[in-house]
Amino acid sequence: MIVRLARPDEYDLVGELTVEVYVHGGLVSPESSYVHKLRDAADRAAKAELLVAEDAGKIAGAVAYCPPGTPYAELAGPDEAEFRMLAVLEQARGKGAGRAMVRACIERARAAGLSGLRLSTQRNMESAQRMYEKMGFARTPDHDWTPAPGVDLITYALSFLDPRG
Repeated sequence: MIVRLARPDEYDLVGELTVEVYVHGGLVSPESSYVHKLRDAADRAAKAELLVAEDAGKIAGAVAYCPPGTPYAELAGPDEAEFRMLAVLEQARGKGAGRAMVRACIERARAAGLSGLRLSTQRNMESAQRMYEKMGFARTPDHDWTPAPGVDLITYALSFLDPRG
C-alpha cells in the first residue's frame, strides 16, 4: 500500500470515491449539502494535503490531512493537525489502506513538530473507531460537536507529547 499526494488528474476520481463511500455507505444522505464538499477534492488539495492510498496501481482510498490554520482544520488547536474525509472503497477494506493513510497523517504531523493530531467521526463508524483506538487515539468527548442539525460527531486525538514530562 502506497500513500502519496493525489495528482490533479485524480481529483475527480477522488471526489467520486469519497461520495461513494459516504453516500452509498449510508453515512451521508444523498440530499445533504455536504455531498458537494465531499465531491470537491480539488478544493481539499488546494487548502489541505489530499492523500491517496494506492494498491496495485489503483486508488483504494483518500484522506485530507489538514495542517493547523488551514480552512479544513475545524477541530484542531493551533499546535495540532487534523485529518478529514477518510474514505476507503469497500472492495479495498481490510487491506490496510485506512491504517496507512492515518499513519501518513501521523508522520506529517510529527515531522511538522506538532503536539498532536485530531479527527471527528460519526457514531456509526465503529470499525474506523476501533482502528483509531488501536493506533493510540483517545476519545475526546469534550470536543464532540454538531456541524449541522442531526450530524453528531465524536472526536479523537493522538498526543505526541511525552506524558512523563
